[in-house]
This record gives sequence, C-alpha cells and structure tokens, in this order.
Amino acid sequence: MAAAARLLPLLLLPLGWVRPGACTDPPGGGWLAGAVPEEPRCTVERADASLTYSLFLQRFAFSRPVILGGVTDNSAFRALCTREKLLAAFGPFPVRLSTANTYSYRKVDVPFQEYVEHLLKPQDPGRLGSGSGSGVPFHWHGPGFSEVIFGRKRWFLYAPDQTPHFHPNETTLAWLQHTYPTLPPAQRPLECTLRPGEVLYFPDRWWHATLNLDTSVFISTFLG
Repeated sequence: MAAAARLLPLLLLPLGWVRPGACTDPPGGGWLAGAVPEEPRCTVERADASLTYSLFLQRFAFSRPVILGGVTDNSAFRALCTREKLLAAFGPFPVRLSTANTYSYRKVDVPFQEYVEHLLKPQDPGRLGSGSGSGVPFHWHGPGFSEVIFGRKRWFLYAPDQTPHFHPNETTLAWLQHTYPTLPPAQRPLECTLRPGEVLYFPDRWWHATLNLDTSVFISTFLG
C-alpha cells in the first residue's frame, strides 16, 4: 500500500491507484449516484475480447477511439475502491485536485478525507469540481486507456484536426448545456457513456472532455 500512497497525490477527480485485494462491495461502492441526464446515443465503436492485437493496431491504435468490453477483470480494484476502503487507506493523505486542462492548471492540495466528505458533491455548471456533474474540459495528450470502476462517465472526443469550440475555463457541464445544442450534426463529437468494466482507448492527440454522471472512480493509463 506504500507504493499506492506515494501515487495518491496525483489524484485527479475520484481516481484510485491501489493494489489488488478482495472484499464484498457495498451497492455502488458507497459512492453517490448522480442526477445528470444520460444520452443513450453512442457514436464510438465498440469491440470485445475477440479483438486481436493485430486488428487493434490496424483499426484503432493510430486512427480512432474504441470502447472495449469484457476484456478486463476489475473485481480486485472494485474491492479496494469503495468509499469505505479508500477512506480507511488514504484518509489523511493529501490529494491534488486539478482541472487537468491543457490551458488552465489550477491545483489545490487537500486531505483525501476532506475531499470525499466535503468537496465530493454534485456540481453546478459554473464551477470546476468533483462528483456528479463534474468533468475535465477539452484537452489532448498522448494515447491512453480509461476504465470505469464505479459510476458512469460520459466522453466527448474530436480528431486532432477538429479543434472543438470551447472556453478553457468553462466546465464540461456548461459546454454541454450551452454550446453542444448549437452544433450542427457534422460538428458534434464522437461520444459515449462509459460504465463499470468498460475501457475507452483514444489515440494520440485526440481532443477529449469528460462528464461524470455519478460520483465516479476510474483508472487512466497514458502511453508514452
């Protein structure tokens, strides 16, 4: 657990880096479900365990996102990412909250317990934060994978040559409410809601923004 503790200050929103273990999950891991409406439409291609490595390289690795289902067993992570387990293991440790925005890097350090008990709550469109309604505004970096452990996370993605129209200090929820409805169909992003056990892969330099429909625990892995 010491290795996980050293990584905890890298936390961005509810993200737990922990070692495998086993216990019985409370419903939803003890995290709160949200009231943000879910868009049932999904325009990101899906694949399952039948996707071979060579086909992944050919179809997705360098060209477009894909959602992978049934390819991982995250039960060990789920066991240690419940609200009770994370508070017991990391309560006094500092965590760093950040917009994780390409253009705006405000960072705040708080104890993990204070974060969970006082800051983790539904957000309004006008402020960056955590919990239901929070998210990361549009930004880009190298390729990566993101897996949801608890909750639901909505993703919006644009190819590198399609710079989205957004304000760097505007929340994703505000963008969804104010800008998204004005976009012609041809200018709308690829989008989908990720649920527990699903993994999203996005290629290098793809623009992406996220919106937590619930209090979400997720793991992101960025490739060099």
